[in-house]
Amino acid sequence: MTRREFVASVAAVGAASAIGVTPIRAASPLLDSKGARIRLGMDNFAIRAFGWKGRELVDYAAAQKLDVLFITDLAALGTDTEDGCRELRKYAADKGVEILLGSWSICPTSKSFKKDWGTAEEHLARGLRLSKAVGSFAFRVVLGAREDRRTPGGIEARIADTIRVLKSQKSLASDLGVKVAIENHAGDMTATELVSLIEGAGRDWVGANMDSGNALWTLEDPLESLSILGPYALTTSLRDSAVWETEKGCKVQWTAFGEGGCIDWATYFTQFAKLCPGVAVNIETIGGFQVEFPYLTPGFWEAFPKKPAGEFARFLSIAKRGKPATGFDANDREKQRGELERSIRFLREQIGLGGRA
Repeated sequence: MTRREFVASVAAVGAASAIGVTPIRAASPLLDSKGARIRLGMDNFAIRAFGWKGRELVDYAAAQKLDVLFITDLAALGTDTEDGCRELRKYAADKGVEILLGSWSICPTSKSFKKDWGTAEEHLARGLRLSKAVGSFAFRVVLGAREDRRTPGGIEARIADTIRVLKSQKSLASDLGVKVAIENHAGDMTATELVSLIEGAGRDWVGANMDSGNALWTLEDPLESLSILGPYALTTSLRDSAVWETEKGCKVQWTAFGEGGCIDWATYFTQFAKLCPGVAVNIETIGGFQVEFPYLTPGFWEAFPKKPAGEFARFLSIAKRGKPATGFDANDREKQRGELERSIRFLREQIGLGGRA
């Protein structure tokens, strides 16, 4: 490197840092089974502490040279009208960013359900219309959270309630040309249970929003979860995790990609490329806090009465080789941004993701 080249490279890095862009280097692209580059995006929940909405989120995603912005909260759109969504779609397209849209529980009997958007049916219909307007081919929703596994009838009853809501809006979804992506969310459903929901509602228009971190909250190996959900995946919200044993069972802490120490991401994304052609990898880092799963204590397994021994054994092997992580304030804005940007760098440099450099 000549002196002039060195000075130019230092200046470029300094300029990028000044505007909040993570300097990156190109990597050999990982191609999916159809020969296409795997797009890289972010879930806005990863930097929720900033409170950014609409164009602010688009500007940040564009500055990071991401292909996709996954807005998983209707309020974060910054507009509640279809016209406003169409304007945001154009604004994002001009910057080379595709928008995906999502929201929260559509299960009326879930402990997580809120009436902020009306009934469950009204919530789903609203999200489908806004998705069409903002250019999102799918609308991501959730059933609930792990507390629903202990409600009357168990998770099977909540799955049945969610299927009824989905079927009530199938005609609208078909007319709009928008699919629904259901997430394995916050410990509510295992991969197999989510597949049963998708098949029950109709695989032709309902698929999965695949979350690697949430797989661990249902005591699953994320690689095994990928093998089950991959063929159903429409969208993703992915992150790394640290898992380690405790006296009561184990703890899980979500981390930036490459920092969890429990998942072989080269193997994961090689399999992802085969199973999920055309599906973008959206980063949803939610670090800082730790959750304990006391599977050695009485009563724990009441929430998982049908857990296969082999499935739990694969999870247990992850916990046994894991090491404790250091917690931090999960609401710290700069720590949230740091985890997201380190993840972007890791997935580009180490895995070769991203449609543009």
